[in-house]
Order: sequence, then C-alpha cells, then structure tokens
Amino acid sequence: MLSGILPGELRPGLVYLPPGFNVANRYPVVYLLHGMPGSPNEYPDGTDFVNFADTAITTGTIRPFIAVFPAAGPDDRYNGEWAGPWEQSLVADVVPWVDASLPTFADAADRVIAGLSAGGFGAVNIAVRHPGVFGTVEAWSAYYIPLRDGPFKGATRSVLAANDPTLVARTEAETLRRDGVRFFLSTGPAHSHWFRPGQTLAFARELRELGLRVSYHAYASAKGEYGKQLAVGLTFALRT
Repeated sequence: MLSGILPGELRPGLVYLPPGFNVANRYPVVYLLHGMPGSPNEYPDGTDFVNFADTAITTGTIRPFIAVFPAAGPDDRYNGEWAGPWEQSLVADVVPWVDASLPTFADAADRVIAGLSAGGFGAVNIAVRHPGVFGTVEAWSAYYIPLRDGPFKGATRSVLAANDPTLVARTEAETLRRDGVRFFLSTGPAHSHWFRPGQTLAFARELRELGLRVSYHAYASAKGEYGKQLAVGLTFALRT
C-alpha cells in the first residue's frame, strides 16, 4: 500500500497495487471513499482489504486491479460530505492523475467508485452527477440524501436538490442507461440516526424503476458487515 497526498487534496491518501503488478499491463481502478469522520486507513485497518484483494486476485476470483483511496477534508476529524471541493478534486484532479500516472484502462467501464456510509453517499452522488466517469457504482450502508453539514451547511434548496442522488438519477437516467452503468447497493443494520436500511432498499427500487441495473444485498448482523459488503461488492465489480 502506497501513501501520499493525491492531487487537489490536503492529507494523505492510499494506492493499492495488485500482486504481480506490471507496468506493461493495464488494470481497472477502484476508487474507495471513506466514511465521515474518518480516513482512507479505515479500509486496510477495518475491512481486511489487502488480504481480501491479494487472495481474491491470486486465486483468480477477481481481476487484478488498482485501488485508490482519496481523502476528504483537512484532517480525519472532518465530519462533512464527499461534495464541494472533495468531489471536484476527485473528478478533476485525482482520476486524470491516476490515468496519466498508472497503467489503467482509462475508460468508465473499468472505473469503479464505492464507499462506506458517508463515502457511499459520496460515491453515488458523484457518479450520477458526473456521468461518463464511472461504470460501476457501489454504496455500502450509505444514506441517499445530502446532510446539512460540510459543503452543504447553509446550502440553498437548489444546491441540496442538485446533490440529491435520487433526483439527479432521474435527470440523468437516459445517459446512465445508455452507458450501462451498474449499481451495487448493500446495507447492514442501522448505525446512526441518519442512516436506516430502508433507505437503501428504497433507492434500489427507484433506480430499477428508472430501468437501471441494480444489485441489492442486505446483512442482518453488524458483525463484520463492512468487510462482507466490501468483499461481495468488489467481487460483483471485478469478477473474472
């Protein structure tokens, strides 16, 4: 796992390179957004990401891939959203830098964006607001409405509506269908006053009504739920 400050960001992110990494090959890229407050380290520390990825790639369960873990906010106490400057740095700075610096396929079909909790909101919101950038979108135990914090503190109704993935998905549905964008939505038990499992099911139904491709999974137990959701989600995105 490599560490360093990614373009347009204020604190270190992480980059994972697969076993047998070779610059002569091309790889799909997974962008993993952390929860709030939090840091990219929640993935290697809290979900057993490296062991899962190394094992699944080595055994041929999933394709070799590069993972990028950007960081939102000035420090790990930031309790806002993946929006505003953090959304812009990811789309305008990080993604182009990754494609220019690493051997990627550099097209939407081979880009995955995913996240836990607030990172899940960010993944879905960023993907539907920037069609043509990501081909697979995953949210694990996420919420689907913009909270009034971070860049949305004091936001107008129009700004909140422009960052409501349910509303934006309706506007962009034709483009998302044409591009074949896939959604993987999963949920465990409630873990905060703003997150309820029913939100995930409701959003999945909304996307299906729009004719979009959706895979929905629910987990009854909180024990190890994030690691399970990550493993099933990445297998969905990268299965051989």
